[in-house]
Amino acid sequence: MRQFSLKFLLFIFVLLGSVASGMFAVGASYSGDKIYFFYGQGCPHCEVVEEYFTDNNIYSKYQIDKKEIYGNKENARLLISVLSELGYPTDQIGVPTVVVGSEVLVGDKIIIESFESAAENLKNSQNNLNKEIENIKKTENTAALPNLTVIAVAGAAIVDAINPCAFAVLLILMTTVLARGSAKEALKSGLAFSLAIFVSYLLMGIGAYTALSYGNIGKLLVRVIGIVAIVLGLFNIKDFFWYGKVFLIEVPLSWRPRMKKLINSVTSPVGALFTGFIVSLFLLPCTSGPYIVILGLLANSSAKPQALAYLALYNIIFVSPMILITLAVYRGMDPAKLETLRQKNLRILHLFAGIILLVLGFFTITSF
Repeated sequence: MRQFSLKFLLFIFVLLGSVASGMFAVGASYSGDKIYFFYGQGCPHCEVVEEYFTDNNIYSKYQIDKKEIYGNKENARLLISVLSELGYPTDQIGVPTVVVGSEVLVGDKIIIESFESAAENLKNSQNNLNKEIENIKKTENTAALPNLTVIAVAGAAIVDAINPCAFAVLLILMTTVLARGSAKEALKSGLAFSLAIFVSYLLMGIGAYTALSYGNIGKLLVRVIGIVAIVLGLFNIKDFFWYGKVFLIEVPLSWRPRMKKLINSVTSPVGALFTGFIVSLFLLPCTSGPYIVILGLLANSSAKPQALAYLALYNIIFVSPMILITLAVYRGMDPAKLETLRQKNLRILHLFAGIILLVLGFFTITSF
């Protein structure tokens, strides 16, 4: 007991000697976002708090900066400085003291009763502040280039919309339905198929956007996405000069028999609807490139409501040629002629897609 009294007297001496310089301690003002645990070696009330923290895994839940002040003059000055900034009376300073953000808890009973609620409040306020800062950054990025973002979304969607894969699948479907039914059935089946593609791609886009936004992708990854767009553009231009050489930016050849078998089994608009959802997965290898680029841009620069609007715009553009082809077949155009036209212009379609992807890639790298 005598040893404790001596330590306490030494602590009081340190405090009295530090009052004049307390406000200048530690060289910087208190930021208000930390948790300090000020204690004294040999203080029984401090040991009660320490035991409470240990038994309740407090140190693993929260980042706490422990400061012993009986034998450390700098820590004693820090205590005075922090409490002074928070407006706490310096004549009531003692240990144990826990500072949680702007809240001061003195004494073991008060600390045990109030610490966790105070710590949770601090954590929640920090999380909310971080979210606000992130939203402000996204809003600033989006506001800086709103028109260019629309152009980027529309450009990438056009690349996907003129993709030979999607055309081929729809033409096979229309030919199959026409052979078994009327033009009206073909119209319904084509529209149902287009709706399924729209919904499935929109849902996949929302899921990918949410995952990328949660991961808070940085500028480096956005630039990587830009490089991917450039590479895809070069691959498409390759198919203009050397179509089918080495590889194709289309549905893999090994997948095509299964996909054709699935499409040929369609006998009704309902079947076309369900087939569209399944076929959307087959189309991913040749249609996902531009979509991924846009998703990366939106996740880095757009707030969620605006991003959802862009995704809806993208997919409307993406399925619009399918709807136009469906209407053309309904009006009497022969699907076989459309397929011949598609085959004749494959190289041009790849060239056009490649140029747009190159522009989109360079825009991504230089603008974000």
